[in-house]
Amino acid sequence: DKTGTLTQNKMTAQEVYLAGTPLKAGAAVPPALAPLHAMLLKAGALNNDSRKGAAGWLGDPTETAFCALAEAGGLEKAALDTAHPRLAELPFDSERKMMTTFHSGALDGGNGAFFSVTKGAAENLLENAAGFLTPSGVSPDGKAKAQAAAEEMAARGLRVLGLAFKPWETLPGKGNPAKEKDLIFIGLAGLEDPPRPEAAAAVAECGEAGIIPVMITGDHPVTARSIAERMGIIKPGDEAAMLTGRELEALGDEEFLRRVEEIRVYARVAPEQKLRIVKTLQEKGHFAAMTGDGVNDAPALKRANIGIAMGITGTDVSKEAAHMILLDDNFATIVKAVKEGRRIYDNIRRFVRYVLACNSGEIWTIFLAPFLGLPIPLLPIHILWINLVTDGLPGLALASEPAEPDIMRRPPRPPGESLFSGGLGAHVLWVGLLMGGVCLAAQYWGISTGRDHWQTIVFTVLCLSQLGQALAIRSEKRLLAELGLFTNRPLLYAVGITVGLQLAVIYTPWLNRLFRTSPLSPGELALALALSSVVFFAVEAEKLARRRGWL
Repeated sequence: DKTGTLTQNKMTAQEVYLAGTPLKAGAAVPPALAPLHAMLLKAGALNNDSRKGAAGWLGDPTETAFCALAEAGGLEKAALDTAHPRLAELPFDSERKMMTTFHSGALDGGNGAFFSVTKGAAENLLENAAGFLTPSGVSPDGKAKAQAAAEEMAARGLRVLGLAFKPWETLPGKGNPAKEKDLIFIGLAGLEDPPRPEAAAAVAECGEAGIIPVMITGDHPVTARSIAERMGIIKPGDEAAMLTGRELEALGDEEFLRRVEEIRVYARVAPEQKLRIVKTLQEKGHFAAMTGDGVNDAPALKRANIGIAMGITGTDVSKEAAHMILLDDNFATIVKAVKEGRRIYDNIRRFVRYVLACNSGEIWTIFLAPFLGLPIPLLPIHILWINLVTDGLPGLALASEPAEPDIMRRPPRPPGESLFSGGLGAHVLWVGLLMGGVCLAAQYWGISTGRDHWQTIVFTVLCLSQLGQALAIRSEKRLLAELGLFTNRPLLYAVGITVGLQLAVIYTPWLNRLFRTSPLSPGELALALALSSVVFFAVEAEKLARRRGWL
């Protein structure tokens, strides 16, 4: 939903059109057009539900723009409401795309009894206009010029609204079909809702990440195209990438299913049509996220795989129907959330890879030793120490691993993809076997060379092997030298603390008694470090093999 997510949702009047003449908002008005200009400002302020607050105008941004325009022209909404009280209204709806209010008096300051003011989409208003206000009175001509002016404003990305009025001798009844017919057209107002500065970059980042942004708006098709091209959602001149609400309504389900993947912009769309768009994308196998803020958006938000309600402008109904709420209504925040979600998922995989490979190494070490004629290599307290300290501290620190540089250049993973995809299961198996093999080699060497403290050597080799594994699995593709040793300081601290604690277990007398360990000579410690580094270099070699397509 474009308004407020791709744009700032801060409407300001940039231009008005009166009797064939475009005027910049706030600029000097030719004397001949001054009465028409005053009527336009009065109409915009009266057909309006905004109110003045301490910090400025409060209400719908489109309506606050009209109030600000009237105020800049020397008119006060409160005074106008007092002079011409609202007696009835026809609220805006997405079918008519108009709003009409009924007031007492005469809009031009004459002696009329009642009048109505209609505000809405320029094309709808022009269809219902019977006359066009000019300095010399009401003329039947002017529709073609007004349409051309509306198209020209829309092409510059302005939201174009028309204003018209109609005098009444008596207030029309509820069922009167002429309430919004035979109107007298006053003029047009071009409102600008500036794109968010970061929106274009966020859209481009989506494209790199394999996410396809589809813009849905109630704006005029020309306005929608102008903004979409500025945002980079569609390419200039790509007619097939855009569909209006009327064209969508005329499309059959099969035809829409065939075309839905080509369409990037929907203009003049009714809220209920959003549900059809979401359903059709899902039928095509897409994972659809939908933003919305209105009551009528609730069905589409609920149906979407991820419904995102607006936190600032969203209604309570839309927030209840959505899966999450976007507190700042900013599309760029959604992209940041996707990036953070990918980082978290990567870190979950890192943690699982680390813990399972380490536990696998422990299992293979204990399980295979008897089959090779070796005694049980580790005591229960050694296993407990490794699970609490060696597994725990680095495992937690892996959760703070920053996002990889290419994280937003990957395609989205399939929703049903297993956590063990991409070779994670095979990695756990072979690294566990390698870790167990290195430990058993250390055990065999210690026993064959007559060292009574061979168990301490095995214990140290297993501990250091797991720390090497923690450093190596920070990335599935990039080497530690490419990542930089200091880019995850919590992990570096965790490894340092674990090494310190392991050395304390080896060289502190009272801990020797508790853990049944013995001090190692410098040569034995160096050998343990060399054997344990085999795991680190093997995992780094696996990355190189994957990058070169060998695996």
